[in-house]
Amino acid sequence: MPVAEYVLLAKEIIERQETFPFPGIDPEAYSKIKVDEEQSPGYSTPIDELLERFRNEGMKVVLGKHPESGNVFILPAQSDDIENDNLFPKHLLPGEEMNEKLKKLILARKG
Repeated sequence: MPVAEYVLLAKEIIERQETFPFPGIDPEAYSKIKVDEEQSPGYSTPIDELLERFRNEGMKVVLGKHPESGNVFILPAQSDDIENDNLFPKHLLPGEEMNEKLKKLILARKG
């Protein structure tokens, strides 16, 4: 999916101001984030704490400062802290009963 189409899809989701249930994180992504966290402690919210917030609050899609470059993030529903509280859509597990646009966003950058 071209970057412009990816960003447009994210904007469509954001415009609806929806929050979504957290579908879980891809185990491979979780492992990579844990390694990064151990190598650079304090760089961002610890992943296990972040996942707990996602489970409790749900999640939302947000654009970064430079959306034209494809900066799309997933944050806990109650957060606006892109620097510390983010996952990328590709980190999530797509689910059968998930919003179709959200699922498309997740799958667009996997692989």
